[in-house]
Amino acid sequence: MRRLRFLLAILSLLCAGEAAAQAEPALSKGQTLYLPVYSHVYQGSFDRKGNADKLLLSAMISIRNRDPKRAIRVTSARYYDTDGRLLREFVAQPRTIGPFGTIELFIERHDDSGGSGANFAVAWEADASVNPPALEAVHAALEGGRAVMFTTTGSPIRTDN
Repeated sequence: MRRLRFLLAILSLLCAGEAAAQAEPALSKGQTLYLPVYSHVYQGSFDRKGNADKLLLSAMISIRNRDPKRAIRVTSARYYDTDGRLLREFVAQPRTIGPFGTIELFIERHDDSGGSGANFAVAWEADASVNPPALEAVHAALEGGRAVMFTTTGSPIRTDN
C-alpha cells in the first residue's frame, strides 16, 4: 500500500509539471533573450598535435513575433564570441516586427570569429504586454554528400543584476 501511495504521489507530481509546462505563456513588455550560436563545431578525431577537425557552420538567426495582434521592437541584437567579446551589433536602430512577423539575421559559414561558444543577446520591447518572441538559430553545413543541421533556442535572461 505504501508503494502504491508513493507511486501515485510521483505520478501526480509529474502530471502537475506537465500541466504547468502547458500553461499560458506569461506576457511581457520587453526583455533580453540569450541565444547560443555555433560558428563551428569540433568533430572527428584528434590529430598528432591534439587538434580536432573544425567544421564551419552558417547560422540563420530568426526573431519571430508570436503575438497575433501587436507589434514588437527589436532594440538590439549583439553578437558575442566565445570569450564574451562583442563582435557586432546587428540592429543599429530599433526594428519593428508586426504580428506574426519575423526578422532574420545571418552569419556566413566562413565567419568563424564567434567560435564554438558564440552567442547573441537580443533585446526587445513593446508598448503593451504581448506574447514574447521566439528566438532560434538554424546552423548548417551542407557540402558534398554531407549535411549537418541543428537548431538552438533563445531563453530570457536578466540584465539588471
